[in-house]
Amino acid sequence: QVHLVESGGGSVQAGGSLRLSCAASGRTFSAPTMGWFRQVPGKVREFVASIGWSGGSTYEGDSVKGRFTISRDNAKNTVSLQMNSLKPEDTAVYYCAYGITTAQDMAVGYGIEYWGKGTLVTVSS
Repeated sequence: QVHLVESGGGSVQAGGSLRLSCAASGRTFSAPTMGWFRQVPGKVREFVASIGWSGGSTYEGDSVKGRFTISRDNAKNTVSLQMNSLKPEDTAVYYCAYGITTAQDMAVGYGIEYWGKGTLVTVSS
């Protein structure tokens, strides 16, 4: 079992920044892909960003390209999401994702074996 704990959510005004982090613990895999999705109540979960084990392969959703940056620290089993130029439509619960897959496949929902419980991001106008 792998446990994922997100942190860094909160409230910010439009144009501001937040940094989310996700720490993996337990029976962690040797070379997992990690990523972020988000969900607004009543809507489907949306892909945000993913990153392969080496960090050399990253994917971002179209709605966040140029504003959000994903990174990871394999020594600490963590993945981070730097969110800049936040917009009210970025308001959602953000979930950490984890699995043996590629960053590209995670972007379409393949190979996700574990989810975090989520952290709420609220962007006010």
